[in-house]
Amino acid sequence: MTSNTFTAFVIDKTADGQTRGGFTEFSAAQLDEGEVTIRVHYSSINYKDALAATGAGKVIRRFPCIGGIDVAGEVVESTDARFKPGDAVLATSFDIGVAHHGGYAQIARIPAKWVVALPQGMTMLESMALGTAGFTAALGIIRMEANGLAPSNGQVVVSGATGGVGSLAIDMLASAGYEVVALTGKGSEEAYLKNLGAAEIRLTSTIDHAKVRPLEGSLWAGAIDNVGGPILHWILATMKQAGTVASIGNAASIKLETTVFPFILRGVSLLGVDSGYIPFPMRQQVWDRLATDLHPKHLMDITRVIHFAELPAAFDDFLQGRIKGRTVVKIID
Repeated sequence: MTSNTFTAFVIDKTADGQTRGGFTEFSAAQLDEGEVTIRVHYSSINYKDALAATGAGKVIRRFPCIGGIDVAGEVVESTDARFKPGDAVLATSFDIGVAHHGGYAQIARIPAKWVVALPQGMTMLESMALGTAGFTAALGIIRMEANGLAPSNGQVVVSGATGGVGSLAIDMLASAGYEVVALTGKGSEEAYLKNLGAAEIRLTSTIDHAKVRPLEGSLWAGAIDNVGGPILHWILATMKQAGTVASIGNAASIKLETTVFPFILRGVSLLGVDSGYIPFPMRQQVWDRLATDLHPKHLMDITRVIHFAELPAAFDDFLQGRIKGRTVVKIID
């Protein structure tokens, strides 16, 4: 980075219409509008980031765009009275990294209404180890508890258990006193999941989706589903009376073929968790919970930190399902 430019990972269209990302020198004048300019210390990699950077998913809504849906750093300029130079802040979701220049750059400019003051007691590194994944997991738990979920109600199942959201959700739930069942296709990760606090591991290969009936035996008081499709259908069919399900992701499928029986015969609630556009003050409240009672005990144990230069090589591991836990990108040494 010179005095006038900085390094950014920019996603753009090639001449033949392909989506490609790469490092380039960027200037502050090229950044999008926003009231808060941030010297970025850390970002993170989410599955959505990998889809955006490689073109494997149609998530980028404008080109060119600096990738990275998560940002944590230090304010260098602000026209909003709530933020002053030197303040530690973070920002996740909204249009960041898909339609507004994001966190894969040494400098970011973000609208003030998307910026969160770093909660007291939380480091920038921890905030990105949580990132969108941690925010989403916490929001799901908060919404489920508002719908009546409590540890005394019974077991909570978490699908996509080794992913970022799944891993953090297991840690948060177990720390809060819930008995958690990790649902995964990766039998080799039993020790990893047990260390996070899972009381039981259930393999997805044990479920015969062709034989799942509209209602099965009642198993779960709560569920966090990260995969959608047949797994979500099975979860709904196996919920207890008045159980609550947080639908968070679609790693397996965007489709859901089910019946009304879980809803009208067992009073099951299916809660949609949209972490992208949750407004304030709820957004700040979730981050404050992540710094206190919902802070995962094993956060840094499941987090790897890579340097900015290593970013392009990391995306394929996400697309191939080889990642567990969280990956933080150290932008500025």
